[in-house]
Amino acid sequence: MSDDLFPELLSAVEQQLVSPQTKYVAATLKRLVKDGMEETMAKQQIALCLGDETDQMLRKHRGFDEKAYRAALAELPLPQEPDEP
Repeated sequence: MSDDLFPELLSAVEQQLVSPQTKYVAATLKRLVKDGMEETMAKQQIALCLGDETDQMLRKHRGFDEKAYRAALAELPLPQEPDEP
């Protein structure tokens, strides 16, 4: 996924957070923040899941798989990479 697309993914996440059709995205954000993650980082991790699903749509020439997206969100948080020295 191109870093150029990440701001668009974050924008899509912001829209999902207020949409009644994607309440599960807001629930994921709330869960991550409750577990101690900063809101910005939580939104970034959600955006990564959305980006992965979008990538799969393009690679496999298929529609959006909400079940797969929900499953990816349920697996958050993503493992943190160690800080480089």
